Amino acid sequence: MKLKNDNSEQKLRGSYYTPPDLSDFLVDWIVSDRDVVNILEPSCGDGVFIESLIKHVDKKLACYAIELDYEESKKSEAKAQGYPSITIQNGDFFDLYQNELINKKFDAVIGNPPYIRYQYLTPEQREIQSNILVSKGMKSNKLINTWVSFLVACIGLLDNNGRIGMVIPAELLQVAYANDLRRYLVNNLSAITIITFVELVFPDVQQEVILLLGERYDTANQCEIRMMELRNIKDLIDSFPKRINEYKPVTHHSDKWTKYFLSIEEMSVIDEFGDDPRFLPFSALAEVDIGITTGCNEFFSVDRQTVAKFELEDVVLPLIGRSSHADGLNFTKDDWQNNIDKNMRAYLINFPDIPFESYPDGHRKYIKAGEDMGFNKGYKCSIRDKWYCVPSIWIPDAFFLRRNNTIPKFVLNKTNAVSTDTMHRIKIKDDVDANKLMLSYYNSITLAFTELEARSYGGGVLEILPGELERVLFPDLKDFKDIKTVNHLIKKLDDKIRRNQNIESVLDEIDQAILVNFLDISIDKVQTCRAIWKKLMNRRLGRKARRSNEALNDNNSDNL
Repeated sequence: MKLKNDNSEQKLRGSYYTPPDLSDFLVDWIVSDRDVVNILEPSCGDGVFIESLIKHVDKKLACYAIELDYEESKKSEAKAQGYPSITIQNGDFFDLYQNELINKKFDAVIGNPPYIRYQYLTPEQREIQSNILVSKGMKSNKLINTWVSFLVACIGLLDNNGRIGMVIPAELLQVAYANDLRRYLVNNLSAITIITFVELVFPDVQQEVILLLGERYDTANQCEIRMMELRNIKDLIDSFPKRINEYKPVTHHSDKWTKYFLSIEEMSVIDEFGDDPRFLPFSALAEVDIGITTGCNEFFSVDRQTVAKFELEDVVLPLIGRSSHADGLNFTKDDWQNNIDKNMRAYLINFPDIPFESYPDGHRKYIKAGEDMGFNKGYKCSIRDKWYCVPSIWIPDAFFLRRNNTIPKFVLNKTNAVSTDTMHRIKIKDDVDANKLMLSYYNSITLAFTELEARSYGGGVLEILPGELERVLFPDLKDFKDIKTVNHLIKKLDDKIRRNQNIESVLDEIDQAILVNFLDISIDKVQTCRAIWKKLMNRRLGRKARRSNEALNDNNSDNL
């Protein structure tokens, strides 16, 4: 595999080596309770899995291990010396798969595949990766990391009644580009166990990983799945299989797997609302687009002093540049003026597409100052005919914060403002009342679906992309006539959010008014959705809190 020179060798190889305790666990699981003769290790690195397999050589197992890097393969060979049933092959797994392995079958596959981004692959590697995915009925695109193709190829090499144990990124559970992969796993495995960790498995790398334990049975008709969250590898060794969770039947094969953290009863309620005509996807009520991509917020987002200095008054628009710019559910002229008074970057420059010579003197000076700072050389700016003219500027009806902490922020635009790409832009459909739409978001069912559709990161942040937001289910309030109640509840909710107070007392009122009284949904199901929302939210926020404490403890230790 030929690698580019403009990045670290480790990053280009995608090699982050598995802790020995974790490799021991995976090998123990692979070989337990069955006769495993023929094992594949597709990316053996310096041999950590080989060392774990050697502990089981009395079971007469054979292992075929592959490693791209020559020096690393020699380390594995040294560890396997004296064990003729273990073969180390220095080579590219993709090449070997295509030319030698594609028609072979293995009793088990184990390993930690490399995490290499598409742009770091050669054209030949991209073609092989694409062929692997397409041959299995999947789509190939530039977002897909090499570990996906490794995993797909390895499952294709798994024999009936085989097992696969892999360390892979947590992206499997929730990112959109893994939809096809989730479907493929469900269609080709009989039982799937996912184990997640609160603490990072690779302490020096922010990549959050999971364990995928997959089994294939001759007799299985439908795939089952179970999820476990453990604190760390020690917790895994101490707890598995004593704390094993129940299997759940897989529904909607390409859905994000976050929902399998729920109980069977909770999943049943979610699936029921997914087919309920009283609820509509957000795409039926509004269109969602990313915020304005300026290419250089430092240049285009400005405060009032800059506006005055360069006489920009006639080419600026009110701006929501970040979450702190919008305190409540409505972004008003008073809110914008408050941001101006705080010397925030509350203006977005919208230079007209006219000849540079036609610009006033102050505008030309500002553009020249930006060029002196090198702002015109950034990628987004450099590909424009006029680097200082931002495309796709329009006034949305509302905004939705892309990354949220606790309560997602949905804001009506009451002052013709625009936003950078920290906020999504919402265009509400003509026959939809904006206030009703706002109220229909803040309820227990819709908040639960937001957690399920969005993706969380190790730091506890909930990120939602336009396509994900468009799939979130909203109660249909088109025939809800009590406008007085709508306005009253929005005002109460707005007050709570502006004061940064807990909103659950207002959610109780909203749930009762629109879910129970208007839509005739049982209070038990509403409370179940409230519990789902809080469970998923607290899970991601708890990970943030625990990791923050760990970092603090590490810092304190350093200071002792």
